[in-house]
Amino acid sequence: MTRMDQKLRRIRAGQYTRADFMIADAKDADMGTGIRMGGPRRRSDGSHDGWRTRREFLDSIKAVVAQDIVDIMLVSASNLELLMEEGTFASSDVQTAIRANETTDVWGGLRHGNYVTHKSIPHSSAVLPRIMHGTAIATPEAPVTGTDLGLYSMTINNDLAADLASLEAYKAFRAEASQIGFRHFLEVFNPNTDTGLDRDAIGCLLNDHIVRCLAGVMKADRPLFLKMPFNGAAALEELATFDPSIVVGVLGGGGGTTRDTFELVHQAERFGARLALFGRKINLADDPLALIALMRRVVDQEVAPAEAVRAYHGALQEAGITPTRSLQDDLAVTEPPLQHAKT
Repeated sequence: MTRMDQKLRRIRAGQYTRADFMIADAKDADMGTGIRMGGPRRRSDGSHDGWRTRREFLDSIKAVVAQDIVDIMLVSASNLELLMEEGTFASSDVQTAIRANETTDVWGGLRHGNYVTHKSIPHSSAVLPRIMHGTAIATPEAPVTGTDLGLYSMTINNDLAADLASLEAYKAFRAEASQIGFRHFLEVFNPNTDTGLDRDAIGCLLNDHIVRCLAGVMKADRPLFLKMPFNGAAALEELATFDPSIVVGVLGGGGGTTRDTFELVHQAERFGARLALFGRKINLADDPLALIALMRRVVDQEVAPAEAVRAYHGALQEAGITPTRSLQDDLAVTEPPLQHAKT
């Protein structure tokens, strides 16, 4: 039983403490970005030297796993295969997970692409038995040589045809996954096209869709937890308190400031989330390992968000790294959903 499983067990038993809050590193950018998946290759003086290679990206994943603070490492199936071959998780308590589908609205990082201007369309390139067992066919006696956990993503656009297609695809995925014992967590995105709704209305729409969708799903097929945008404290608290069996996690969204990162993880825990699943906020940081360490301390209330930003800049100075932003700029809360409940 991994650290993730142990924490989920305590959360579901009503024994949650801040120590059970989970942090996941979403290193699955290659599923939507391509060449630029690893982010810019950063020099210590703050300048950039092209884009990191796949090898450099894999090495950054290995460093996070070795740090042993995150509870879940989310990667693409092909990168998991290489990392497993290299023994990255051989003695680790970090739970492995793969992105089990890549809807068209996550293709936003493709250079010259215009897919995100269209309503999300379901798509998946994953072969679940291959990911679990290394074979294209699952058998009851086959050992799990890869991972049995994946992220399934869908986007709600408040459009009947688009949303129905997304929900039908999710139903088909659950049926396939249940046949082979593949577990999943569910990511639900805000609309990727204009709906005319404000953020508060979108928060209500997502909450209702999640509850409505899961109402028809039995325990054996339900997601272990959710990954969704932080649409404000009220929306998060509404969903988290409505049904404690729905374990809510927040996604990181854009890179933002370092204060945005710490403020988000602080407010997420405060208003009922039990996970933070961050991609760009970690991957694009000047020092991802220092950031992760301070995220953990913010969750545990050892430091307040603003104090954590100052400690982070102190760590950068000690390591000889020139920060992307000045301390004053990095202390700013820039993401609107966080601004009304600053601490």
